[in-house]
Amino acid sequence: MIRGASSINLDAKGRLTMPTRYRDWLSENCDSRMVFTIDISHSCLLLYPMHEWEEIERKLRRLSSVNASERRLQRLLLGHAVDCELDKNGRLLVPPTLRNHAGLEKHLMLVGQLNKFELWSEENWQAQIQADIAIDDEEQWSTDSLKGFSL
Repeated sequence: MIRGASSINLDAKGRLTMPTRYRDWLSENCDSRMVFTIDISHSCLLLYPMHEWEEIERKLRRLSSVNASERRLQRLLLGHAVDCELDKNGRLLVPPTLRNHAGLEKHLMLVGQLNKFELWSEENWQAQIQADIAIDDEEQWSTDSLKGFSL
């Protein structure tokens, strides 16, 4: 399971260093191979271990290439997908087009989300967290999928 938030930096060549707590797990579970793509709802990137990405591809393959909404989702996720692999120093290269999409500069947040990571600029991450916390409308938290969920 991928969880937790880590403050990391992007070096001058556009590489990030994966926190050590994830490296062994990634090596064992996906041979350190992953896939970057865009998040279609937020200014961040998604980073999937290869076996999780393969499941996403299976789901995308089942969508219709004739239905405009389904085709748009395929185009955005697959069109921005980039394979990557941890180097011997635990670094990943973030392609320039994806860095631009998410507004990534030096200071980043790598956030575990069960089966994937989100990669945010630190500024966008803080703004998103503040927006999430500020939701005070009970209706926004009481969807059917959250009924009965408690901490």
